[in-house]
Amino acid sequence: MKAVALAGVGMYPFGRHGDLTATEMGATALQAALSEAGVHRGEFQATFCATAYGGVAAGHRVLSSLALTGGPIIDVEAGCASGGAALGLGAAAIQSGQYDTVLVLGIEKMPKGMIRSSFFPSWMETAGLAATPAYFALRAQRLMIEQGITSHDLADLVVKNRANGVLNSDAMFRSAVTREQVLASKLVCDPLHLWMLCSPNEGAAAVVLQRADLAPPGSVRLLATSLRSHLPGSVLDESTPLAGLSDSEITPPSTLAAEDAYERAGLGPADLDLVECQDTDAARELLTWPELGLCQAGQQAQILAEGSFALGGRLPVNSSGGLLSKGEPLGASALGQIVELVHQLRGDAGHRQVEAARVGLAHTIGRGANASVTILQA
Repeated sequence: MKAVALAGVGMYPFGRHGDLTATEMGATALQAALSEAGVHRGEFQATFCATAYGGVAAGHRVLSSLALTGGPIIDVEAGCASGGAALGLGAAAIQSGQYDTVLVLGIEKMPKGMIRSSFFPSWMETAGLAATPAYFALRAQRLMIEQGITSHDLADLVVKNRANGVLNSDAMFRSAVTREQVLASKLVCDPLHLWMLCSPNEGAAAVVLQRADLAPPGSVRLLATSLRSHLPGSVLDESTPLAGLSDSEITPPSTLAAEDAYERAGLGPADLDLVECQDTDAARELLTWPELGLCQAGQQAQILAEGSFALGGRLPVNSSGGLLSKGEPLGASALGQIVELVHQLRGDAGHRQVEAARVGLAHTIGRGANASVTILQA
């Protein structure tokens, strides 16, 4: 298979941007990525656009605004993992020899308030069992019972990520917080306080993928990308693992995707220098660490106390500040992780630079139990 490199990346900061449209944000991010890659009109063959709420022909609108249409434009939706799915499709097209340069774009302008989705049947939404704080709280409660997590640990996870967000100009929330402040924020659904939940918002991210021998010198390599879905047996509805699993023997989709990506890359968790992982809420990140093989279940509290996964620790997790700092525009969130890893692996992440970073992993999991894992190497 052809080797794939990330020739250029671009971002429109995550946040709330008034009347600015998703199309305009996407165009800005895409122009930045094309400029970095040195790619112009007629020098790419396809575009994959990730979005969950962008509507019909979302990618076409972005490329039309830049007069870059003519090739295939494919919209991709996989919940929070939409960007990971789009990246995987673009990479596969290059690896197979079909194309040598493709654009991957993620855009979103989320409605304010609780996320609504046609994915969940009406009875689940009425019962609060869709992608709501109540559902996330069920997962957090189970994590606390089974893996010894406390409310202090959940707050400390927020403290870690918000400290990193202070250093990220693309983040929505850029102020450091204390454990006491997190626990004093409004209790939304026990044990989750307001500051333990990410904010749906707006933004865009873009990547130019290119056959490695054509990419600019020093481009980051894509070693592996994997998208996996749930196995039957999830609690309440087999369509989502948000509340946990009915049987501990059922492997979660994040682990399926991670194991597949590690095998494809010829690497393991011990080879990673940094990780960007899903932190839709504080419990989600703590659940993810063992799912990705970063630690054993039950070790999370000790890791937090030691600062092992903080900036300056042995394996920084969410150096960008994560979704708890950036907020989450669904279609753009996974590609936002990729942009962070590229900057880190190129050594241009500024004050949040991870020393000697060579290998990074990005993880998302979203509606429909779509889990994506991508591994990059400098």
